[in-house]
Amino acid sequence: MAAGKIDKLREKIQFCTLCPRRCGVDRTAGEVGACRIGERARIVSAGPHFGEEPVLLGRGGSGTIFFSGCNLDCVFCQNFDISHSNAGPEATPEQIAQAALKLARRGCENVNFVTPTHVAHAVADAIVVARSQGLSVATVYNCGGYESVETLELLEGLIDIYMPDFKYADAAAGRKYSGAENYPAVAVAALAEMYRQVGKLETDAHGVATRGVLVRHLVLPNDIAKSRQVINRVSRTAPGCAINVMAQYHPAYRAREFPELLDRPSFDEIESLLHYATERGLVRVDH
Repeated sequence: MAAGKIDKLREKIQFCTLCPRRCGVDRTAGEVGACRIGERARIVSAGPHFGEEPVLLGRGGSGTIFFSGCNLDCVFCQNFDISHSNAGPEATPEQIAQAALKLARRGCENVNFVTPTHVAHAVADAIVVARSQGLSVATVYNCGGYESVETLELLEGLIDIYMPDFKYADAAAGRKYSGAENYPAVAVAALAEMYRQVGKLETDAHGVATRGVLVRHLVLPNDIAKSRQVINRVSRTAPGCAINVMAQYHPAYRAREFPELLDRPSFDEIESLLHYATERGLVRVDH
């Protein structure tokens, strides 16, 4: 059954419809679309990471595998040197699987695939290989929220924890700052599918996440993202979902080309949003 899913995911990159951009390029022939990545994923780094939410860290940290490229084009990207490049060596699914197994052997609590959307075919294949060789820790799909429901359906059973961003409730902002048409509608549909698959965030006896959805929302200056509306949409789509309302924004990458992005959200604004998330029945998972 898993092999059939991998085959269907690989078929998607022949006229690429892996993500909502539907670039239509043949990545198996070396063509690249918006993500800048061909058939094979590129790994920029792999190692234990302690900067994620505490619920992912436990004692051993989150075993992050960072992929270069991205299907979004966020002008304020804080990982622009990775996400807006094709840096790093190409990796086969077997090599990704070996990286995952190495992280698990080092004591990492999970394997955290960072920016996996555009290489979902390779990630899925790698998980199947790694599990066949003994991988037992949770798999984390750490993405930008701009996902194809059809692709997510093919990942069912392979991903234990979905960790999507929900960047904007305003479609014009998604278009202007991430180059993503219809971002809110796409993000809602993707979140609904993720929540259907794995449900609310679950933890073990040590408070480490084992399954479920954890949404991230980066608060932007001047309420560009319409954060309260984001919280409303998350609470309606995934009742009782875990959320991290993030205060880490700073002007990065091309943000200085946009005067409205030069400010920073205030402490009071962040606190108000944190309380609002609780009022809406969401479970706060803060840094």
